[in-house]
Amino acid sequence: MFLRLVADSFGRRPRHKLLTGAALALGMGVATAALSVSLDVGDRLAKEFRSLGANLLVTPQADSLPLEIGGVDYRPVNAGAYLPESDLPKLKTIFWHNNIIAFAPVLESTRHFGFIDPPRVFRLTDSGGIEFSDPRHSSWLPDPGKVQLIGTWANHKMVLPDGSAFVTGVDRTNPWWRIQGRWFGDQTHECVIGAKFAERLNIHVGDKLTVEYEDKKAAPVLTVTGTISTGSNEDEAILASLDLVQYLTHKPAQYRKLYVSALTKPEDAFAKRDPKTFTPAEYDRWFCTPYISSIAFQIQQELPGTDVRVIRRVAEGEGQVLTRVRMLLWLVTGAALLAAALAVGASAAASVIERRAEIGLMKALGAGSGMVGFLLAAEQLLLAFVGGGIGYALGIILARTLGQKIFGAAPAPSLIVFFVVIALAAGVTLLGSALPLRRASRYQPAPILRGE
Repeated sequence: MFLRLVADSFGRRPRHKLLTGAALALGMGVATAALSVSLDVGDRLAKEFRSLGANLLVTPQADSLPLEIGGVDYRPVNAGAYLPESDLPKLKTIFWHNNIIAFAPVLESTRHFGFIDPPRVFRLTDSGGIEFSDPRHSSWLPDPGKVQLIGTWANHKMVLPDGSAFVTGVDRTNPWWRIQGRWFGDQTHECVIGAKFAERLNIHVGDKLTVEYEDKKAAPVLTVTGTISTGSNEDEAILASLDLVQYLTHKPAQYRKLYVSALTKPEDAFAKRDPKTFTPAEYDRWFCTPYISSIAFQIQQELPGTDVRVIRRVAEGEGQVLTRVRMLLWLVTGAALLAAALAVGASAAASVIERRAEIGLMKALGAGSGMVGFLLAAEQLLLAFVGGGIGYALGIILARTLGQKIFGAAPAPSLIVFFVVIALAAGVTLLGSALPLRRASRYQPAPILRGE
């Protein structure tokens, strides 16, 4: 009988039901879109932020003592010990190994170099210096002397401890580097030249260079495969494969520093605390959350003798943007829910006023205040489920449109979001209808039936 009364009442006064349902559908649609994008935005933005470069730097622990001022680490990275290349596969065995998307070891050295093909013509200047020219250049250029030689991985295939293959290198840790031509290959006598260095010395793709060997012996001839523009020191350097530079510098299977690109969660106040002050439960929570500090700690555990530094400018910039985007989405969701609650409250108040006679008659026939309030609340909840379902469908369409326009990929529908939206619709409806329903439960039947 109760369900029959609810169903019969739900079909009457369609204008109020339509207005309330539309308000709920619009509010829940915005909430669905915001929640769907918010759940997806972290991963999307984190992957986009990897184009900013690596966010972790690994160096030998024996280099120097810590020197950090204002959150910026001033320790040198150009002198000291070396690290074994054989330990690098361990990076993909840490707890958050799936968040390690790329890494690139680096070994640097300063070397004299010479031209092989096309040949250059050298001469002494009046001041006793050296300048050179070549068949493609009409003027004489100063001898650059020594040049920075950087050994690293460009597109390196590594076999992991579980037998799977992992491809990594600077083309993944620094995808914003612009290369004209192609990268050098592993175990080849090839190199990439910095754009400014190539322009200043009139070096082109296909030219052949030779780099000074450690003990002055004959050095291998390097073929230029491309020029690179980074906006940093690499624009005035020669980049070659790590194993080639290891051979030239007598540092077999060693590297000097390691750049790591990891997907992380923005650090909050909890993550910025000293792990030594954590309780066991807090430590487990910190360790099992992909904070940049916890990933750095795990890397340091797997690579003995290393010091892992967070590149703060990159990490903090990511965290600030992610936090602000999520805050904006939550503000939009809150505003949509508030607007829906106000609309539901206004519609419920108008409905209660119009149904005063019906409510008075029900009480005169023996219905208590609780029964009347429960009946009216059941009607509103039924309306909330219908409006919430329609709003969820509209929100998924809106979320897919926003995701496609902003991130290039639409978020997938989530069953969790559906239940959350239905619960929000029910909560907003009950909150908005609370005062009108309370007022209806206090109506006295006698004055109403007398027409007062």
